[in-house]
Amino acid sequence: MASAYSVYHGASNGSPYTITAMGRWSCLNKTLPPADKIKALHVYDFDNTLFKTPLPNPALWAGQTIGLLATQEAFTNGGWWHDNRILAATGEGLEKEEPRAWDGWWNEKIVQLVELTIKQPDALCVLLTGRSEKGFSELVKRMVAAKGLDFDIVCLKPPVSPTNQRFQNTMHFKQLFLNALMETYKGATEIRVYEDRPKHTNGFREFFSEYNRRQNASPTRGPIDAEVIQVADTSTTLDPVMEVAEVQHMIKLHNNSIMRQPMHLRPNRLQIKKTVFFTSYMINSEDSKKLMKLVQLPSGLAGNELKIHANNILICPRPCPSSILDKVGGMGSKMLWEVTGTACYDNSIWAACVRPVPSTAAYHTDNPVPLVVLALRKGARPVDAGRIEHWQPLAAGQSFVFETTVGEKVILRVEDEDPRKDEYESLFANRHPKRKHVGDDGWVANSTHGQYGGRNESRGFHSGSRGGGRGRANPSRGFRGGARGAGRGGGRGRGAGYHYRSLDDVEPKNQQTGYGQPVGYDDAHQHLNQPQSQAPPTGPKASLGRGGSYQGRGAGRGGGRGGGRPMGGGQAANNTDLQNYY
Repeated sequence: MASAYSVYHGASNGSPYTITAMGRWSCLNKTLPPADKIKALHVYDFDNTLFKTPLPNPALWAGQTIGLLATQEAFTNGGWWHDNRILAATGEGLEKEEPRAWDGWWNEKIVQLVELTIKQPDALCVLLTGRSEKGFSELVKRMVAAKGLDFDIVCLKPPVSPTNQRFQNTMHFKQLFLNALMETYKGATEIRVYEDRPKHTNGFREFFSEYNRRQNASPTRGPIDAEVIQVADTSTTLDPVMEVAEVQHMIKLHNNSIMRQPMHLRPNRLQIKKTVFFTSYMINSEDSKKLMKLVQLPSGLAGNELKIHANNILICPRPCPSSILDKVGGMGSKMLWEVTGTACYDNSIWAACVRPVPSTAAYHTDNPVPLVVLALRKGARPVDAGRIEHWQPLAAGQSFVFETTVGEKVILRVEDEDPRKDEYESLFANRHPKRKHVGDDGWVANSTHGQYGGRNESRGFHSGSRGGGRGRANPSRGFRGGARGAGRGGGRGRGAGYHYRSLDDVEPKNQQTGYGQPVGYDDAHQHLNQPQSQAPPTGPKASLGRGGSYQGRGAGRGGGRGGGRPMGGGQAANNTDLQNYY
């Protein structure tokens, strides 16, 4: 009976391992060195081992979206790792990067090892990657050629092996290749594999251990000295504007492709949506450093005991109403501020107070006194900085003027298109209802009769929002209390809708001006913690002018305190503190 190893890796079926057969694994059109000339086999992984491969930017995308982008089945074109435009977009793009050999994008320590292998006359230099041969072979060959790396073999994953064996996964493909490599070069006494992923590192070590055990029991070439070197992760990210544009293009291809599928097999169309956590006067990193020098923070605190901020003056939590946005000059507008004093609240919040320059300039802040939260002790809330009453004036020569830019703290999501949601409602992440009516397996047709006959409304799901259930639901929505402004405290109310730009057309960063809503692709808030929840936070009550409260028109009764902008579409309220997104 064949061993489990033979079943998994395939028996030779009497086929000899020859140089010609080994060459069929390679994308290069070159003759391999004779088997008796090679004593060492050096195998290098490509992504994040040899090359600093861009990954989805966690400062741009919600956590669930990062997982979705890497899921091959989620996109008809394969997603992040199977779309060669993503890799080609590295740096400033293929046309600009190829002439300069993608300078700065290589792991130079591994490059030096590759160059040493190339110079070693009895060593075979191999590049092995799980990227598909069909989609990436030409691009990868151009990249290594531009760098001047003359590999003997460049192997990407083909649809089947040269012996027509199908691969169960990437690890199976690589182990089949390594088995053929060692059986072909029987005179090699050592093999070195360089890999960045710990899971693959462990898999290779187990593979070589089993291979040598079999060679001791029933030798075909004898045991080999095998070493798997764990390489430190060197992943990077794309330019934020380019990354969003490439993902948008990937989604367009997906949406166009599924339209050709039968209706009953057609998956949902996808769309990029955004969640706005807050709108603020954003401070650049150099001015943030100058602000931090104004206060003396306690020494001896552990790294996770103190959060450094100093990156914005809060205008309002969540999306900014058009009335306030007009007052501050629109997204991208500039404003000067002068630091006037500092304070420490309860030995846990450090802040600086500021004033506009000139003093007559129109502005809006969420606090009665414009301030910058500089640092927070663990457990402290940024909103409590508004309780500071006494400020310590700065010493002579310490005050300075700095410039801010009006912008949003935004994170993006890729979700199913939902024609029932308008632009405002799409700002909130999709939530699955917590319960259904007993016996309901899905949506009920609008013309349902019987128990609810004659009411012409769907009895689908409850919404999770309080105060949203009074009044009759919009029959086309399926959510109870989901109609706009329907009933007491339900919906958004009149005048609460705000217009947001589409992500289909991405302007260059330097052209995002005016009163439109540019998308905050840059992580302008340098010290922000990445949010764990995709829903926007419930922050302190917004203010208008200096301490005046803002309340959206048509908010209705039952909105609760600070309910300037009720949650739309029957969404449940999110009580996450604003500090998590500061």
